[in-house]
Amino acid sequence: MPYDNSLDATLFSKSWENDGDRLTVSIRSYNNGQKKLQLSRESVNNQGELRFAKLGRMTKDEVEAVMPLMQEAIQNMQ
Repeated sequence: MPYDNSLDATLFSKSWENDGDRLTVSIRSYNNGQKKLQLSRESVNNQGELRFAKLGRMTKDEVEAVMPLMQEAIQNMQ
């Protein structure tokens, strides 16, 4: 079954911004399935275009900023 964007629901989303990057913690559910936490990074590239990426490696400041958002998200997964 191919991915259908209309079945992908965002149940919670909060972001933190710093130095042109936005880190977002969200809870998503596909087709009313299991709630899952998603971490993403949005940044502006050299051409001024917005670029989306999975949130891989993080600085200490980023981790400290995202942890409270993750804890809040956990409460929304109950």
